Formats: sequence, structure tokens, C-alpha cells
Amino acid sequence: MNDHLLIRPDGRTELRMSRRLNHPPQKVWRALTEPGHLTQWFPTELTIDGDRVRYGSGPDGRVLELDPPRVFAHTWDDDELRWEIRPDGDGSLLTLTHVFGDRFGAASFASGWHTCVAALTALLDGRPLPEPGDMARLHEKYVTVLGLTSGELTGGAVRLERQLTRPADQIWQALDGHRAHTGAPPPAPFTAPGVPAGPVSRAEPGKILEYATEGGIVRWELGPGTGHGARLILTCPGDTGTLQTWRARVEEFAAALPDQ
Repeated sequence: MNDHLLIRPDGRTELRMSRRLNHPPQKVWRALTEPGHLTQWFPTELTIDGDRVRYGSGPDGRVLELDPPRVFAHTWDDDELRWEIRPDGDGSLLTLTHVFGDRFGAASFASGWHTCVAALTALLDGRPLPEPGDMARLHEKYVTVLGLTSGELTGGAVRLERQLTRPADQIWQALDGHRAHTGAPPPAPFTAPGVPAGPVSRAEPGKILEYATEGGIVRWELGPGTGHGARLILTCPGDTGTLQTWRARVEEFAAALPDQ
């Protein structure tokens, strides 16, 4: 796929993914809109009912644009999906634009849609539907492709937000969180090279660990994320060098999770 991520003027995130399909637009359109085809590749049941889109669970969506066999755009909860088909020689160019609010969930969305479109392609080709494969590794690939590792430095405060591929209890275990005790040094996985670590001041299993360092508090927080994993938010005082150090530490940890 040709995949891009951008921030819209309204602050929402836009994920765009394109793939060439060796099938004419009319055939692709049927696979995108007819329930008998959708059940084989779309994440949930979907039926177009007038200006409504009915899903297998949750509230209905709205049809934003329906122009056969070119455009099908609709809402799904607070998100917007736009499927556009363009003729391309004897085949088609399919472009999905997904608009949502959670920028750091983009890798989860992208890996999910990558898997769905692979199933759609197999359906159109008349091949058996593929197994999902290693979703954790695909997620990590999209973190890199979509540039989701930057972090922020504002007024001497470092902030890193990272979607992870394991639930909070497994991440806490991987960080040796069970060894964290108030007043004791933090477990080594919670520290970074060159960043002096004082005693743990707060430890909530599977949720929060804080400890003192020069200039303030290092805080690891695990919360609900997009997909099957937890969301990590790491904050601490620092400068550009501190940001780079912690970014490398978080990426090193995240890269090891799929193998655990």
C-alpha cells in the first residue's frame, strides 16, 4: 500500500492508504458495498440502509457520499471512512481515507486496514482468505512508516506517547513492575542511560510508576489504547538530548514486546 498520515486543520488525523487492484471498478464496488462480500473482509457487519449505515454492533453511521461505482463515504462512531475507486488501466486504484481523533492509534488502524484489504484482495482474486499474520510486528512497522515515534518537548518538559502491542499487565511484567516499591530504586527497565534515577515515589501496578530525577519527576503511565494493547505516556523534565534518550529507550522496549 501507499500509506500517508497527516494532521488536518481541525486537529483530527487523516490516514490514507492506496492499493492497485487487478479488477474493474464495478467488481470492486460490489465487494465494498454488498453485505455478502463485506462479511468476508470488513471488521464488522455492515449494511447500507438509505442514508444510514447499520453495523453489527454499536450505533448506526451516516452515509456521507454514495456515488456508484466511485465513492462510498460514511461515519463509524466519531470516525469517517471514505472509499474511493478510480479506473486504472484494466484494474482499479482503491484509496481508503480514515479520519479520526487519536493520532497515536494510527498504527493500530493502519495494521487493521492492511489486513482487511489483503482479505478483500484475496476475495476479488478468488483465493482463500489469508491468515491475519503477526499483527504486533505489522503494528510496529506502521509506527515507523507513519512517523509515530517523535515525542514532544515543551517548556523543558518531555512527553512521549506510544501505542503498545500488549495489555497493561503484560507490559508491567516486562518492565519488572512487580519489583517496584516506594522508597526503593526503580526497576532498571523504567530507567534510561544517563538519566539519574531517584527512589520510587508512586507505584500503582499496571498503571503508574513515578520516581525523582534531576529537575523533577519521571512518570510512566499505562492506560487504555487503540487495538489490543495499552497506551504508554511518559513524561519527565529535560531538553532535546533527554527527549532523544527516552525516545530510544521507549522504542527499544516496544520493539522487544512482539517477541515476549
